[in-house]
Amino acid sequence: MAKRVFLIVLDSLGIGALPDAAEFGDTGSNTLRAVAGAQGFSAPNLRQLGLFNIEGAPEGLSAPQPSGNFARMAERSRGKDTTTGHWEITGVISPKAMPTFPQGFPQEVIRAFEQRTGRGVLCNRPYSGTQVIADYGQEHLDTGKLIVYTSADSVFQIAAHESLVPPEELYRYCRMAREILQGPYAVGRVIARPFTGQAPHFTRTPRRHDFSLLPPKDTLLDLLCAAGREVIAVGKIKDIFGGRGVTRALPTAGNAEGIVRTLELTRAPFYGLCFVNLVDFDMLYGHRNDVQGYARALEAFDQALPAIMEGMGQEDILMITADHGCDPSTPSTDHSREYTPLLAWGPALKGGVDLGTRASFADIAQTVLQALNVKGDSLAGTSFLDEMKR
Repeated sequence: MAKRVFLIVLDSLGIGALPDAAEFGDTGSNTLRAVAGAQGFSAPNLRQLGLFNIEGAPEGLSAPQPSGNFARMAERSRGKDTTTGHWEITGVISPKAMPTFPQGFPQEVIRAFEQRTGRGVLCNRPYSGTQVIADYGQEHLDTGKLIVYTSADSVFQIAAHESLVPPEELYRYCRMAREILQGPYAVGRVIARPFTGQAPHFTRTPRRHDFSLLPPKDTLLDLLCAAGREVIAVGKIKDIFGGRGVTRALPTAGNAEGIVRTLELTRAPFYGLCFVNLVDFDMLYGHRNDVQGYARALEAFDQALPAIMEGMGQEDILMITADHGCDPSTPSTDHSREYTPLLAWGPALKGGVDLGTRASFADIAQTVLQALNVKGDSLAGTSFLDEMKR
């Protein structure tokens, strides 16, 4: 029985298109292959754990004797976004896709939002997050109207300049939007996108905040809390689950801070789960089609891995996975419908076990529950812990 499980989500590190990827416009996507093809790319520690032994990984990089156990995870949920991916990792499958708004939000939604906030709305259509502030930032400052936009994902995003709308006020507007966006308009996330600067050089700040739809049932996090285990959320995990099932939250400004917090927690006594999301892979590089930036970020995580592993106790388990893809080498700047990798390592576990292609991300939830000696019959998934035991 483990005392601590460290579950790290490398946000958007897909490992090849799922069989139904064509339905999502993602035929041929493979985020890891694109990143590994960057000039000078090297991730020796992830390689040794078995990342490149997984089916769908770039050829020629596999480790002869990987120290970790490895698998390819299929998503059963009907989606390719943060919310459905994390819900499924925690044992809740979403058979119905969350609503998207490729033509912008209906006027009844926008009117209700304007009435609640007392401010008008600009844009209201799918847009790049950096381009939308370049195109509408000055008009926003001149008129006081809020920039509302969406993407191929199920999101309602609100951008506002911090000098005009302080972040706490923007968060209040997001909570209003979250109350409005229910039923057929129940998007996965309402996202605050504060920015600063002067035209034409506006810049998004790290004070982004997500207001997620609550899971429809208890997740891994709720079951762990009910059993008296600790659930420490690092990065945007608390936001994704609306704070449910979290005993301690450590928000971060990006990957570097997330890695530091994780390293600190390897030295902290607790009994339960440390659940980490490293968002920069997706937010800064995948969505911006920055292959080189994505590669450098993955190398930085790779360099931190030995210290994280050294902090593991004899009974601890480290798991590394992703929630969807975001192939930075395709014309699209949206998420991609991909398998995700799974690496599992611990001082007391066997190494080199090929766990195959798992039927659902939810297998992670069941494995964590078994490791922490908590029953989880209400959740989807099948544990693979016994396959890794010595």
